[in-house]
Amino acid sequence: MKDKDTDPRIKELAAEVATGRSADLVAELIETALRLGGDRASVADLKLFSRAMREMRYASNVFSRYQARRKVAVFGSARTRSEADEFIMAREFARRIVQEGFMVITGGGDGIMGAAQQGAGAEHSFGLNIRLPFEQSANETIQGDPKLINFNYFFTRKLNFMKETHAFVLCPGGIGTQDEGFEALTLMQTGKTQIVPVILLDKPNGHYWETWRRFIVNDLLEAGLVSETDFNLFRIVQDVEEAVAEIQRFYHVFHSYRWVRERMVIRLNRRLTPAAVAALNERFAALLVTGSIEQTGALPEERDEVRLAALPRLVLTPQKRDFGMIRGLLDGINDAETDGEDCPGCDRPEPAA
Repeated sequence: MKDKDTDPRIKELAAEVATGRSADLVAELIETALRLGGDRASVADLKLFSRAMREMRYASNVFSRYQARRKVAVFGSARTRSEADEFIMAREFARRIVQEGFMVITGGGDGIMGAAQQGAGAEHSFGLNIRLPFEQSANETIQGDPKLINFNYFFTRKLNFMKETHAFVLCPGGIGTQDEGFEALTLMQTGKTQIVPVILLDKPNGHYWETWRRFIVNDLLEAGLVSETDFNLFRIVQDVEEAVAEIQRFYHVFHSYRWVRERMVIRLNRRLTPAAVAALNERFAALLVTGSIEQTGALPEERDEVRLAALPRLVLTPQKRDFGMIRGLLDGINDAETDGEDCPGCDRPEPAA
């Protein structure tokens, strides 16, 4: 098989199931699979790649039916008992965030995950369960629901958490909770995933996340291993309503963003006033590599996202060394003065029935 030109037979096969850019990408997937055979990849590697792709395809099919709903992932210990304050808070948070139109994603297990599943209800939640020889069976709320997805690999499970989640809420937990939290923060800090709210939720007067924060400050920040702006990437709260408000606030004016080569295109739920744009340019001048922050309509490169075409944009070319500062910019946008009502085409969450 030639490196430069896709075999016409592959293109024809892809054209049977997809069109346009989607057909090109399907052809690339087929070509990659065939090249693995040509590379004489081991049976063990082929089994791993095949199973991972099947898991990703199945999960994509499940999530595709709920693209219009924003989702919040809730992490925490599978060992938390039902009478614990943390369990009660996780259940109440999930109930409240569903009332605001969001869905909930958990790891599908018991403890904090089961609490969040109870609060959200099976209708408004997903369970991304990992097959383990101990501890992790699906909780009774999500068991048997078509939105329970069982994964063999942690990496495919994590990828689905990251690509489907619009906010993370972490309750006190063990190594797995810490792993999920650091994974999310690492990917946001390095620009490898979208910036979304990361909320560290504790009980009133709890010290779990404050102890964690002191470690970050005293041992990482003091040693120069993280930047002060990295602290923009998470919030510690000890109140359910504050956690809900933090997520709502993040999507108040800001809608979403994408990259068009080196330019960051930030979609807005409503236009900013010229004075607000000028203020952002002054406040975040150090973030820009060149030019200024400009308010525009959709760019030609965004023509594949028809449902977002009506949203106004802020377009800028930022440096990519400090994503904590970019989170600060998003907060600044949400605090900025706007001009008029929500824009046509906004797909903000609707309250659950």
